[in-house]
Amino acid sequence: MATVVVTGGAGFIGSNLADALVAEGHTVHVVDNLSHGTRDKVPPAATLHEIDVRDRDALMQLAERERPRHIFHLAAQADVRKALEDPGYDADVNVIGTVNVLEAARAAGARVVFASTGGAGYGEYDGLPVPSPETSETRPMSHYGMSKMAGEGYCRLYTRLYDVPTVVLRLGNVYGPRQDPHGEAGVVAIFAGRMLDGVAPTVFGDGLQTRDYVYVGDVVAAFLAARDATAGETFNIGAGREVSVLDLIEGLGAGEPQFAPARLGELGRSALDPAKAGRELGWSVRMPLPEGLEATRRSVEMRRAAPDERPAGYLDV
Repeated sequence: MATVVVTGGAGFIGSNLADALVAEGHTVHVVDNLSHGTRDKVPPAATLHEIDVRDRDALMQLAERERPRHIFHLAAQADVRKALEDPGYDADVNVIGTVNVLEAARAAGARVVFASTGGAGYGEYDGLPVPSPETSETRPMSHYGMSKMAGEGYCRLYTRLYDVPTVVLRLGNVYGPRQDPHGEAGVVAIFAGRMLDGVAPTVFGDGLQTRDYVYVGDVVAAFLAARDATAGETFNIGAGREVSVLDLIEGLGAGEPQFAPARLGELGRSALDPAKAGRELGWSVRMPLPEGLEATRRSVEMRRAAPDERPAGYLDV
């Protein structure tokens, strides 16, 4: 068993990953500044370090003391709206924070698995195939997508320059238990929460825009599969199929939506080609969308019924 670090491990995806790593018997250190993550999501067997990834010295001290084998870097500014409002903050967290993580990995001799973005990275342009393979040119349409592509670039640089083994995962639209039903990110949990409140879901634009929805349990499996993959590789992690916002609402049984104007930087179509992950990682989506939507709805409902309990993760549903 090994010592590992999960940045953003008090958040939605990170806490589910931390659970899986604890279940495997690893010594897990969670790094999170708790700006969005919460203590109750962190596995009891893991050690929480309240550190901001922008704090280089604190990261270096942790890495040099614990000497992790892997650093799973999920801490990020992931709100497209926030990035548009404050691009400097977005770059500070997603670019400088990633450089700090890579420096810590370099000092400790650790491998890094970096959580990047698929749709926001590829963007949308004439000639882009959908689903998009990793060989597609990336043309972000938001500051968030651009900062994540910069993070990818630094990962590849550290692999070339310093032999720091890095692997990049470009994630689709991740959903599932522990997703925040409030705020901007996490449309599945937001729609589920509104459904439980008896409030019509809000759709920005015509609702025909498509995304690639991938269940958090499948994403966790991808991180585990990628930890010892060939350094310098990039993998799409998605279902490989387009699902419209209106189809998502219908699948949840969330009722008739109310419509609002489309938002700046919103993509019309997005899906990821996961063939490379299948070939090289042996990874594929296992959770069917209807069952995943139901698991997410149940999770939101259970969280409301017992708000003081540790929220159920994918291992518990």
